[in-house]
Amino acid sequence: MKDASGSTVMAPAEVAVVDQLVKVAPAAIVSRVLARSPGGSVTVFAFAAGQELAEHTAPFDALVHVASGQLELAIGGKPVTVNAGEIVLMPAGVPHALRAAADSKMILTMLRGQGA
Repeated sequence: MKDASGSTVMAPAEVAVVDQLVKVAPAAIVSRVLARSPGGSVTVFAFAAGQELAEHTAPFDALVHVASGQLELAIGGKPVTVNAGEIVLMPAGVPHALRAAADSKMILTMLRGQGA
């Protein structure tokens, strides 16, 4: 199913297995948009071990839920290790970076606030 921007999103009322939504690819980061609305978006990512996202900021809060593997984040300069089954908040405007310590999958929920 496609949204207005052409992104692939989940079909309503259909159960999906997170592990099957994206596959880890060697030396790559793979992503798939699951839902998008004016209030935010939900995207699932697969990271090969060692893959990184350089430090950056976002204008709204984001929740990182690790579905499998282990991610090493830096949030506002603080090191945070997030394991499978754990979730962490990255606040709006705070620099953050990510490194996959192992092959990993995460669900990223972006929360747009009013006026964002």
